[in-house]
Amino acid sequence: MSDINEMNEGLRWYVAHTYSGYENKVKMNLEKIVENRKLGHLISEIYIPTETIVEADGGKEKEIESKIFPAYVLIKMVMTDESWHVVRNIRGVTGFVGPGSKPVPLSDEEVAALISEENKVTEVSLIELGDTVTIIDGPFEGFSGKLTEIHSDVDEVTVTVSTVGKDMPIRLEKKLVRKAAEN
Repeated sequence: MSDINEMNEGLRWYVAHTYSGYENKVKMNLEKIVENRKLGHLISEIYIPTETIVEADGGKEKEIESKIFPAYVLIKMVMTDESWHVVRNIRGVTGFVGPGSKPVPLSDEEVAALISEENKVTEVSLIELGDTVTIIDGPFEGFSGKLTEIHSDVDEVTVTVSTVGKDMPIRLEKKLVRKAAEN
């Protein structure tokens, strides 16, 4: 008997790591496989945590669904050799979250926290070219700079910040910047 079958704790939530941008493809492919192979008793739910962001763009508000944990998919499953291999062999899946090759299930508290985060609406202020913005997350968190480009097709912006006397353009997701407070 393998280590995976020995780990069987019944139906639990596990986290699969995917290539960035493959989350929906992985979910769709896994749902098809579960249906075709009649594996509903082993894999019962597939979940991608998202939040709704309301952006004001050109005077119009639009709602955008954004992944809370890009490159991760939550799967409620019975961990067996068969279910492990089904998930692990889906194109775009790089593995399970856990030490080495041992998937670790989420606790009930972790799952409850993730699901309660779902669909919180975040307001994003209207930003325009030339605005002074503050970076709110990532390695440049707290830096301010001038908004020099808006890449609407991929929801990204370029902010030019001054660091050690040099201007440096940084391309970021739009949701990581906020219009700086005016003094």
